[in-house]
Amino acid sequence: MNNRMRLEFPALSQNESFARITVAAFVAQLDPTMDEINEIKTAVSEAVTNAIIHGYENDPEGIITIEAAIEDRSVEIVIRDRGVGIENIEEARQPLFTTKPELERSGMGFTIMENFVDELEIVSKPNEGTTVRLKKRLEKSKALRN
Repeated sequence: MNNRMRLEFPALSQNESFARITVAAFVAQLDPTMDEINEIKTAVSEAVTNAIIHGYENDPEGIITIEAAIEDRSVEIVIRDRGVGIENIEEARQPLFTTKPELERSGMGFTIMENFVDELEIVSKPNEGTTVRLKKRLEKSKALRN
């Protein structure tokens, strides 16, 4: 099965849950386990929150784009912003690094994303934006295995 979707929305914090639930609904056609769906939702949530807070610095004029594609039992999700970008990706991947130390947050969530997906790719250029590519292979659900 091959399928794809594309979603664009303003960089508003209330749209983070919309993005997470929409991607989860799209992935549901693969009959994922609850753990798999929660891992995908968490990874998407972290990436979208980064775009809102760090990429667009809470500017609601910014647009976030999510593209998701299903091929066989894998899903690839691409979250893109055209915000301020990341100067040093390796530094940003450190568990406690943040561009907003004044906020009570613990890092940019790349470590969390990495733990929940099979592949994580971050491409960013200062003043051009950031693209986060997440890829996860889903195991057959228990219902399909029996």
